[in-house]
Order: sequence, then structure tokens, then C-alpha cells
Amino acid sequence: MVDITLVIPIAGFVGLAFAGYLTWYVFRKDLGTPEMQEIGDAIRQGAMAYMKRQYTTIILISVILAVLIAALIDPKPWVGLSFFVGAGASALSGYIGMYVSVRSNIRTAAAARRSLNEALVTSFRGGAVSGMGVVSLSLLGVAGIYFIFSNGMGFEPTESLDAAIGFAFGASFAALFAQLGGGIYTKAADVGADLVGKIEAGIPEDDPRNPAVIADLVGDNVGDCAGRGADLFESTAAENIGAMVLGLSLFKFWTDIVPASMQWTDAEALVWVFFPLVARSFGIFASLAGVLVVRLPKEEKDPMSGINMGYYVTCILAAIFFYVATYYMMGDNYLYFFGAGLIGIALSVVIVYITQYYTSGSWRPVREIAQASTTGPATNIITGLSIAMETTALPVIAIIFALLGAFALGTMAAPDDPAIVDPLVASGEWDTYKLIYGFYGTAVATMGMLATCAFILATDTFGPITDNAGGIIEMSKQPEDIRRRTDRLDACGNTTKALTKGYAMASAALAAFLLFGAYFERVAAKTGDTLAKSFSVDIAQPDVFVGGLLGAMLVFLFASLAIRAVGKAAYAMINEVRRQFKADPGIMANTSKPDYAKCVDIATKGALKAMVLPALLPVLVPITFGVLMNYAGYDAPQAVGALLMVGTIAGIMVANMFNNGGGAWDNAKKYIEAGKYGGKRSPAHAAAVVGDTVGDPLKDTAGPSIHVLVKLLATVTLVFVGLFVAG
Repeated sequence: MVDITLVIPIAGFVGLAFAGYLTWYVFRKDLGTPEMQEIGDAIRQGAMAYMKRQYTTIILISVILAVLIAALIDPKPWVGLSFFVGAGASALSGYIGMYVSVRSNIRTAAAARRSLNEALVTSFRGGAVSGMGVVSLSLLGVAGIYFIFSNGMGFEPTESLDAAIGFAFGASFAALFAQLGGGIYTKAADVGADLVGKIEAGIPEDDPRNPAVIADLVGDNVGDCAGRGADLFESTAAENIGAMVLGLSLFKFWTDIVPASMQWTDAEALVWVFFPLVARSFGIFASLAGVLVVRLPKEEKDPMSGINMGYYVTCILAAIFFYVATYYMMGDNYLYFFGAGLIGIALSVVIVYITQYYTSGSWRPVREIAQASTTGPATNIITGLSIAMETTALPVIAIIFALLGAFALGTMAAPDDPAIVDPLVASGEWDTYKLIYGFYGTAVATMGMLATCAFILATDTFGPITDNAGGIIEMSKQPEDIRRRTDRLDACGNTTKALTKGYAMASAALAAFLLFGAYFERVAAKTGDTLAKSFSVDIAQPDVFVGGLLGAMLVFLFASLAIRAVGKAAYAMINEVRRQFKADPGIMANTSKPDYAKCVDIATKGALKAMVLPALLPVLVPITFGVLMNYAGYDAPQAVGALLMVGTIAGIMVANMFNNGGGAWDNAKKYIEAGKYGGKRSPAHAAAVVGDTVGDPLKDTAGPSIHVLVKLLATVTLVFVGLFVAG
């Protein structure tokens, strides 16, 4: 086997260098008119001020938690230090996305004055800075942490991965705060701007007379750029480390379990640990090529066609690179693992199309909600709720086929040499190691799905950049033909944001199985039990059953707190906008300016105050439950395992329902605004705006945050499993 692990640092630094090139490309564009620059500066200042206050809170809580982990979790104090580094890297990822996006919006608006293609390329490359930066930092962070502990400090692979798990936990912890706080901010501003501006005042979206419009535009960045950047950073970190933990079992299999004459050296067997990082490295190169392909040759074409072309190129190159990685690293049965990787890539494409079906105005679900709006808000909400529930079916069916297929291919890749198999069959351990191979097959499929992660994140950050560009054009009163260009980009951005949420949740669902496996592998390591004993959860036992109940309840309680936080902040925002309209009639007459800063301050305080409790729940509940169950003499590792498994399943269902349902409500409103059922200012439009405000906290606050919650449950149980072990 050829050692190709050098591609890991090469890809990481090439990705960062490419992000630097994209930044240079975007920043050399002009800034448009002085009026446009004034608005762009207001958005940038509001966003950066919020980030500073939010990250101050995150850092303070992270320091406290890092100290506790350093004192409690082995190897001490390295897991605590690794946690803090992971939290800092996750926060940095969000900051990078924010820094570039709030400077790309004004340049996209200026580019739209010349051509749609230039605006598309500028906005997409601005979004790609976040995509390439986040994935490269995640890769270098995970690989660097492992290398420091393994090579620099002489730790065994098991200890090195224990320390690296702290990095994934820190990344997930910071990401939940960033995603939740950003989601509360953006939806409080959006709901206030829509309900008072569009319905009560009857003014267009992004009208400069609306006091909440700057807060709304700021919110697009703090929620969809900073929040999603931190979210996908933790996704790649947690899933890479989970796959590496599973690889550790196969490392031990080939160095300790097989007959001595057939054992691999440690260096050879480390391919099982390093393969996830190599696969992620090749994904960076594939995404790099895809980003460069995105452009629009003809002005009249749909901007989505240019993005789709880049995505297809990324997928094809990812498949080719995946073949290379499996061929050189996975031994004689590499084709089975290559097949598992293809399943992951195919699942990403399928999920994209399923999400597009439910959230695009071209298909039945959105049009059905729009039609229901003609009879009022009640029927809009009833129909939208039914569509939201329906959207859970097709993604789950796709995930089921992918999971079973990848698991089967993984088991087929297990060695079939009688000299290896027969002794293990005689000892009753062969089925366990086939199970590990199956788990590893799902890990490879997850790496396949994440191969396009950098490109997908670029499409997500592209959304708020184009949304902001449209707002800048509207507020600076540019000609109508320029606004039509940014509207086309904005519609495309709404679709890509919805697709990213579906992709992120599907990758979490596929990764959930490998993270379950990683957790029970850690249980076996801590308890000294066999893998066969640890890899079973008896839900019929009362202690295990209550763990499952608690996990499902946690998802609903978390969602309740997140949605309620939006409601409270939106209540204050609505009252402030009404107050300004009433106190200063000159605002509507265009003779005086509204107080934008007051609305920005309301959204900031509302988000920071409300994000702490729900963000701490998925940390405190599993730890407290596990420690109490252990103290009471129950099988705490199994009970916590049930909490993790059932909580993950419930989280997948609820997040899919919220993300896709909210997206369908949003685009039903836009479908009517395009001229259907009476168009803007019609009764159907007013009903659709109400439905959209119901869907807003679902798709942009609770739904994306539940995706992070699922990963946080996995990483927190991996880190603290030692506290759940009897004695």
C-alpha cells in the first residue's frame, strides 16, 4: 500500500491559499455608489458588533467548561485543551465567513449594475471563501491535534483520539451557540420587518423606511454565514473523528487480533484511522475545481444552472478522487469501500433534489401552500404544517437505502481468509468484527457525502450575500433592471440555502450510525468489555428505555426554547417598529430616517440573552443523566447510548420537518409575490406572509440548531463516557 497521507496537509494549505485567492478576487471589485457604500457599512458594522458580543459569551463559557474537562477527563489536561482549541477554531470559521460575506454583498450589488454573470461569480466566490476556509481549517485542526498528541507527545493512537474527541466537542459546542444565537437574531428581525412593514405599512421588502431592515440584513449574515460556517466546521470535525475512532477498532484488529503471521505493522494499519482525513482532503480539490466552473454564459439563463454545473463537476471529481483513495489505502477489497463512498455521493445528490422538490415554486408542495393562502392564514398554516410533516418521508427513505447499502458493502469488505475467520468464528468474535466493518462502511459513505462539503457551504453563504445585495440595491434606489438581476440571484440563493440545510441534516443522519459505533467502541475501551457486549442496546430494560425517552424529549424542549426566543425578540422588534412609525410620520413620507440602530440592538440583546439555556441543555442533560444512572447502579453507558440514539432519530425527524416546511412556506410567499393569486398586497399575499413568519423560526433557528444538537449529543457522550462507567 502506498502512503498518501501527505495529501492531508497539502490539501489543507492549498484550500486556505485558494480561500485567500478568492478573497483577493472579490475584494478588488468596486464598492458601487456612495449610497450603496453607506448601507453596506451599516450592515457590516452591525454584524461585526454582534459577533464581538456573541463570541465574548462563547469564550467565557468555553473557558469554564474547558477547565472542568481538563480536571475530569483523561488524558488530563489535554482533552480540556483540545476542547478549547476546537471551540476557538469553530468560532474562527464562523468569523471568516462573516468577515468576507459582509464585504462581498456590496461588491455583488455593484457587479449587478454591469451583468448578472459578474454578480453571480462575485457572490459565489465570496461564499466559497467560507466553504474552503471552514473545511480546510477543520481538516488541519483534526489532523494537527492527532499529530501533536501522537508524534509530538508519544501518545498511543487510543489516547491521541481521546484527546482529539475533545476538539470535536469544542467545535460542536461553539457551533451550537453560533447557530442558535444567529438564528434567533435573524428571525426576530425578519419577522418584525415582514409583519409591520409588508402587512401593516404596506411597503416593499428591504424598503429603507422600515426601521428593522438593517437588522434583517445583518441577521442574514450572523445566521446563515457565521452560524452555518461554525455548523459545518463541527460537522466535518465530529464526523472525521467519529470515523477515526471506528478505524481504531480495525487498527487493533489487524495489529492484535489476526494471527501473528498475518498482522500488519502499526504504520500499515493506521490507514484505517487516516482514511477519513485523506478522503476529506481530496474533497477539497474537487470543490476547488467546482467553484471555478460556476459562471453564467448567457444573461437570460437561470443562475441556478451555473451553480448546478459547478456541483456536478465537484461530484464527478469527488468520485474519481475517492477511487484513488480507496485503491491505495483499503487493500484488496477496496471496491466495496469505493461503492460505499459512491453511495454517500449519490445520497447528497438525491437529498438536493428532494429538498428542491419541497422548497421550489416549480413543484406541487409550494404551489399547494400558495393556493391555500387564498382562503386566509389558517388554511395556509394547516396546509404548510401537513407539507412539513410530509417532507420527512422521502429523505428518510433515501437515508435508509444508503445506510443499509453502505453497511452491507462494509461487511463484504471484511477479510475472507479462513486463517483469519475460522479462529474468530470459534471464539464467537467474528460477527462483532464484521459489524465493525459494516460500521466503517457507513463511515466511508459519510466521507463520500462530505466530499462536496466545501462547495455546498459556498452555495449556502452565497444566499445571504445575494439577499444583502438585493437589499442594498433596493435601499439605495437603484434602477429597476438592476433590482431584477439581484432578485433572480436572491431567488436562487433561497433555494441553495434550503438545499444546504437538507444536505447538512442528511449527512448528520448518515453520520449518526457511525457516531453510535464510535460511542460504543469507547464504552468497550473504558469498561474492558468485549465489543460484542458493548454493541447492543436493550431498549426493553427500564433504565435504557427512560434514556431513550429523555433523548426524544430533549429535542422537543430544545426546539421549544429556540422558537420561543424568536417569538420574544420578535415581539420587542414589532413594538419598536410600530413605535417609530407612530412617533415619526416623516419616516413614511421619506422626510426623515428611521432609527436602525435601535432595532439592531433589540435583535442583539434578544439573541444573546436567549441562546445560553438551550445551548447548555444538550451538554448538561446527558452528563447529569449518565452520572446519576451510574451512581444509582444502573447500566449508565447503555442508558446514555439510548439517549443518544433516540435523541438523534427524533432530531432528524424534527429538523427535516422544520427545515423543509419552513422553506416551503417561504417560497409559497415568493410564488405569490411573483404575481400568482393576486400578487403583492393581495389577501393571499398577506396570508402567505403570516405563514412565512411561522416557518421562519423553524427553518432558520430551530431546524439548523437541532442539526448541531444531534452532533453535540454524540461528541459530549464520547468525551464523558468515562464518567458513566461503574466504579
